[in-house]
Amino acid sequence: MMTSETTIAGAPVQLRELLGDRVVVFVGLMGAGKTAIGRRVGAVTGLPFADSDQEIEKASRMTVAELFDAYGEAEFRSLEQRVIARLLQERPGIISTGGGAFMNSDTRDMISEAGVSVWLKADIDILMARVMKKQTRPLLKTGNPREIMENLMKARYPVYAKADVTVSTRDDRREVIADEVMTALVKHLGEKQA
Repeated sequence: MMTSETTIAGAPVQLRELLGDRVVVFVGLMGAGKTAIGRRVGAVTGLPFADSDQEIEKASRMTVAELFDAYGEAEFRSLEQRVIARLLQERPGIISTGGGAFMNSDTRDMISEAGVSVWLKADIDILMARVMKKQTRPLLKTGNPREIMENLMKARYPVYAKADVTVSTRDDRREVIADEVMTALVKHLGEKQA
């Protein structure tokens, strides 16, 4: 009989086998832990990890906040889509995306074709505790941050719910959440192959 510990211990190997040449793409709001968990899953599975925001900053030689200020959100989203399209070609791998990336239907389609999406779902208190540690979030600079975050949740959560896998994140060690993500991915990919 296989225990949950055995499943978790074998999840990185199973995930690599089941994933094939696809990409795991983390989606969710700012502060959900997409980069931290994505990096951890990449390290445990031996798959390369990329953060789309960091790749955008490298390509543009500007921070995300500077891009928003200089060119506006629409131009930033266009650049984001091009960077994600490039990252999806580097397979297999792990990608964390910016909070708004999955809202674009073309980006969602690209992700669906090249990989499997994971929504890291968090409640408002967790998100606020995390995002208020960084004052570099462009979308939170124009008004009451909690109200803005609540509005983003209302608008985005129904779209994030289209992700292939949903894992609730909370105040726990990233290793625990990463294990839950890998186990959920193995279950999802295994069911698709059955």
